Amino acid sequence: MATVAIIGAGFAGHTAALYLGHRLGRDHHIVMISKNDYFLYLPSLVWVGVGHMPPEKVRVPLKPVYDRMHVHFVQGTAREVHPDENYVLVEKAGGGPVRVNYDYLLVATGPKLNFEGTPGLGPQHGHTLSICCLNHAIQCRDAYGQCIERMKRGERVRMVIGVGHPRSTCQGAAFEYITNVHKDLVKLGLRDRAELMWFSNEPAIGDFGVGGVYTGSGSRVRSSEDFTTSIFREFDIKWQVRKGARHVVADRVCWEDYEGNFGETEYDFAMLIPQFIGSPLKYIGRNGEDVSSKLVNQDGFVIVDGFYGLPYERLVYTPEAWPATYQNPNYRNIFAAGIAFAAPGSISVPHITRNGTNMTASAPRTGMVSGTIGRLVAKNIISLLEQGRMTHQERMTEMFSACIASMSGSLWDGSAVSITLFPTVPNFLRYRNRCGRDPFGTRIEIGLAGAWMKRMIHTTMLWKVQGNLGWRIIPE
Repeated sequence: MATVAIIGAGFAGHTAALYLGHRLGRDHHIVMISKNDYFLYLPSLVWVGVGHMPPEKVRVPLKPVYDRMHVHFVQGTAREVHPDENYVLVEKAGGGPVRVNYDYLLVATGPKLNFEGTPGLGPQHGHTLSICCLNHAIQCRDAYGQCIERMKRGERVRMVIGVGHPRSTCQGAAFEYITNVHKDLVKLGLRDRAELMWFSNEPAIGDFGVGGVYTGSGSRVRSSEDFTTSIFREFDIKWQVRKGARHVVADRVCWEDYEGNFGETEYDFAMLIPQFIGSPLKYIGRNGEDVSSKLVNQDGFVIVDGFYGLPYERLVYTPEAWPATYQNPNYRNIFAAGIAFAAPGSISVPHITRNGTNMTASAPRTGMVSGTIGRLVAKNIISLLEQGRMTHQERMTEMFSACIASMSGSLWDGSAVSITLFPTVPNFLRYRNRCGRDPFGTRIEIGLAGAWMKRMIHTTMLWKVQGNLGWRIIPE
């Protein structure tokens, strides 16, 4: 009997646990280590953050699911990984340290929210808000509600929404939040009392950390920059791109731009997504030495089977540089999935300012991509145990992904932007066009149908993550 341990019950880790428990749970020991006792459906935190969905609608208790799926649940925070001796040291909730042994380990921790990377950022020790976890989304909802009350009294409110670090990712979530705020204020009759400002490190509006999206062919090509610009103009949303937050004070974001100039943007309400870095796990060798250099990069993301260190000009023409099996090359019984694995580089064009600041939108690895990779790793662990070899691989330069950004939770007069990418990471060797993607599999559209699709995905994904009937036929 083998033991497979998973750290993190987000999209990647929980998806892997479902597949592993379903296939191996009766014959092997599957262990989930998670600091939370619930799965959190992150895409719907946008709706929590504007008060359109109660918090209980976005979380699913884990233990009942794992009991049915033959997965042992350990609630606690993983502190140390001992890869030479094959165990994880876990600080249990309300108890002391627990040792969890493993034959295979999947690190799927998601990100550490690096609010400290931008002085003054964040809801706990700073001045800004976030929708990156449940507590933050609730705080954001309450602060937004206070802004509404101010506007009802006749005050004008300046709202800055976007990302809060020169190397932030997840611009899509911030875009979804600012458009939901706009629609909500319109319904409340308060839109004329709010100034909405989009603030981002993207090289161009609509880049979203994926190098932009181009749809159509020939003279009818339309870019996500054109698409997003038209939306912001229609919604009277101003924008500041090519800017990275240096520090934040109570009423201003202090920034540096692409040219190395410094400036400030004033606000009354600011929701800024922080930089994502790797989970602060310690990796300890047999003799107590630090072996993290064999496992993680300088940002704490797990090194896997990608090609690291290639300059961007070579990376974009080397699709095989992106990992295929997500296996660590030094400890081959350790895998990583979702945000936890180290990308070989950025998808968007990197930029260094004249002051030496790296102002580059980091490669997103969230949502559908996380679930897809979690499933792939689970299937490879299954095949290793059953056949002695890995049988699955899929690079992000071969991977389909989709994102639906709602502009309102309403199914009657709402709308959403639907984006599909194939492949997720451009493959300029296969697709010799402007964006390195299949023009038939890459689309960007807006309309009421997207709002219905967004709500349907919310419902079906919550069904899937509970391991209910037919969960395997619902795409990740």
